Formats: sequence, structure tokens, C-alpha cells
Amino acid sequence: MMAMEAELALDAIDHRLLRALQQDGRVTYDTLAGEVGLSASAVLRRVRRLEEGGVIARYVALVPPERVGLALTAYINVRLEKQTDNPLRNPRDLFRAAVQAWPEVAECAALTGEMDYLLRVLVQDMQHYARFISDTLLMHPSVQDCKTSFVLERLKNTTAVPL
Repeated sequence: MMAMEAELALDAIDHRLLRALQQDGRVTYDTLAGEVGLSASAVLRRVRRLEEGGVIARYVALVPPERVGLALTAYINVRLEKQTDNPLRNPRDLFRAAVQAWPEVAECAALTGEMDYLLRVLVQDMQHYARFISDTLLMHPSVQDCKTSFVLERLKNTTAVPL
């Protein structure tokens, strides 16, 4: 586990800047300046501080999966085999490395409770899902079991952090 970085002190203006940038990452500094009541150069300095401090990790384009042929979203709970005595074959480490290379996996979170991981998987259709499960996930030597739920409808979908 990585050491926790010192938290950057954020004031009300930083929060307003972050809310605006979460809505539109391409907004101009002039527009931001008008929204928060600072000069564009002061806004630029604050945004750079937020970037350098790791509060703003990166800027991305949000692509709805359905618009690029990935019409089916599955949430897959994964349980791994128990730890082995062989330190060269740690099931968790093997799984963590493998999941990084699976393009269908949009998100992987380690969990408490009965299952070890939750995967958010984006696939074209049920056949694509079946191939992923049988040819990739269940073929991994660390995977003991999995349970899947499919998304029927998205009631809320945001990337914004509540500020």
C-alpha cells in the first residue's frame, strides 16, 4: 500500500473551480475567472496548484459505451482462491496484474466481505460477455468463483466528486 500523500488545503474558491472543471474540463480560464471572481491569471495559478498537488489527476473525454458499440455493462463479483504457501504464486498479485491487461474491465475494486473484487465490465453483447467469462476470467488460475449482475438501466451516472 502506498503512503498517503499530504492533503492539499482547499478553500471555497478551489471547490468552485473544481465543480466547474468537473462539469466542463475545457472551460477557458477567462470563463472560470468570471465564475469565481478572480483574474484569469489567478485562476491559472490555482488550477496549476491543484494539478501539481494531485487534486486534478488528468483531463479526459467521456465516451458513452453504448455510442461505441459496448451496449452491455456487467458488474462481476470475483472470489479468488485462498493464499498459497508459495510466495512466488500469490493469487492476489497475479489477479491484480492480469486485470490491468483486460480491455473489457473498466474498473476493478478490492472489496471487504464474501467476494474479493468487483469488476465493471463493458462488452458488446451477451456473446462477448460469455467469451470474456469463459476464455479470460474463469481461465485465470487465481479465480475461484464469480457472480454477475447486468445493468438494465442507469439511473445516475457521474464522474464528478461531490464538493
